[in-house]
Amino acid sequence: QVQLVESGGGLVQAGGSLRLSCAASGTTLSINACGWYRQAPGKERESVALITNTGITNYGDSVKGRFTISRDNAKNTVYLQMNSLKPEDTAVYYCYIRFWGDSTRYWGQGTLVTVSS
Repeated sequence: QVQLVESGGGLVQAGGSLRLSCAASGTTLSINACGWYRQAPGKERESVALITNTGITNYGDSVKGRFTISRDNAKNTVYLQMNSLKPEDTAVYYCYIRFWGDSTRYWGQGTLVTVSS
């Protein structure tokens, strides 16, 4: 079955950078749309970034200019480069991927990002 494995989370000081990865396995289908959400303690899950099959990107207002989403179709992997991190970016980050020919939105297990002040 399809599995998404996230990596790259951790503890970083404010102003630092992290790069999250989300690698898909268990399918021969290609990535259609994909993106990242996050959920901070006591808050609702919010959309961070997405990238369409044509490469169009969209970002949440709070991360514009600091985060960059990208994808490697050959590796079925999605990335989130996070720069100039702030304590308010602390959250569990979840990736999702939709594949061509499959209507299911698959989710990663979540990776914790903690930004210290």
